[in-house]
Amino acid sequence: MGKVRTRYVCQECGQESLKWYGRCPACGNWNTLSEEVIRETKNNRTVSWGDEESRPQFLTEISMDESRRLDTGLPEFNRVLGGGLVPGALILLAGDPGIGKSTLTLQAANMVKTEGLVLYITGEESPQQVKLRAQRLNVTRENLMILAETNLDVIERQIQELNPGLVVVDSIQTVYYPELSSIPGSISQLRECTAKFLQWAKSKSIPVILVGHVTKEGAVAGPKVLEHMVDAVIYFEGERHYQYRVLRGLKNRFGSTNELGIFEMKENGLVEVANPSEVFLAQRPEESSGSIVVPCMEGSRPLLIELQALVSPTVFGQPRRMTNGTDYNRVAMIMAVLEKRLGFHLGSYDAYINVVGGLKVEEPALDLGIAAGIASSFKNIPAAKDMVVIGEIGLTGEVRAVNHLERRLAEADKLGFKRAVVPFGNIKKKEGYPLEVEGVNTVREALELILGG
Repeated sequence: MGKVRTRYVCQECGQESLKWYGRCPACGNWNTLSEEVIRETKNNRTVSWGDEESRPQFLTEISMDESRRLDTGLPEFNRVLGGGLVPGALILLAGDPGIGKSTLTLQAANMVKTEGLVLYITGEESPQQVKLRAQRLNVTRENLMILAETNLDVIERQIQELNPGLVVVDSIQTVYYPELSSIPGSISQLRECTAKFLQWAKSKSIPVILVGHVTKEGAVAGPKVLEHMVDAVIYFEGERHYQYRVLRGLKNRFGSTNELGIFEMKENGLVEVANPSEVFLAQRPEESSGSIVVPCMEGSRPLLIELQALVSPTVFGQPRRMTNGTDYNRVAMIMAVLEKRLGFHLGSYDAYINVVGGLKVEEPALDLGIAAGIASSFKNIPAAKDMVVIGEIGLTGEVRAVNHLERRLAEADKLGFKRAVVPFGNIKKKEGYPLEVEGVNTVREALELILGG
């Protein structure tokens, strides 16, 4: 028997203390320290990627693994992953309860292009419940195996015996290591279980997808070190009352974190949205003030979104400022520029900004669209229906250049738009653009074109 010691571990940040505190000394949260009994043995081993001892190698002598990425069968999922699943990658998929994480992983397990069998480990549902979802999703893969287990030792034996081509764990918060006395989902259990899955993924070149829960603030439940241990952190977002879901990369060691995947939740599962711009603009109102279309870039994908603004006299002493889908502080800055540089008296008006469709867009190219939407609603003058607006706004009222202008305009032209108001610094030539391009240097010039022309 090894030595037994007691530690108090913060369930929010993972800080360990020798005694209990009402408030965590590291993160400052109250009543988050819980007692955990840790047994020390002489045979403790650190995580290793193989059974043999590692030896240093010259960089020029290291052979590259030529194994290709695994196609998940879902192009939108492949896009966010950087082209598919890398053998040996440990991926953390997080999202709100009921958003569709289990649906996405089960569909990927059914369609992934791998010769080996797929092992789906469920710790939250019984095999019968998984079977019901599989029937609804029309899952027909023959070499898909379901394991309803939360004991890490049992899971390890099954992985060693089956040697699968893909492992899905739903969810990591339910798995526990029996040598630890703490409950499943605690900081110690999450760290140890994730380290074990990392060891198996790297030593056997098996891609592993861990489904994770999120806190009420929207962050991955568990210590921040959990995100550092895995190779990729993917968030599955969306409003539960909307049918659209957004797959977004927060961390990716094998690809870009700027890519975006868009799905639509239907009765038979998640369906990829081939042309999201057309979907988000399908119900755009005609001749309505405050509605502006902005071409945005999400990674390598141009995306047209409708931005709506509503400015109305306040009935309270303090005007309200509310945003949905964009940065609140950015909107406050733009409203200050409109007041200072253009003389808009917005101090006695409420302002509401909304990105239609439940998307979250925070790139600076949205600035001019926000300013145009606020001005359109304030003056009750609708913008032209066939016009898009692009540009970043500075504190002096200037309109700054943005990147990938040609790709943004090509997407707008595809959907039938005819005019575009863009920063003058982006215009390198007068002709050759798919749309009629109007270059502006200041916000004043832009609003005169958008609302006065």
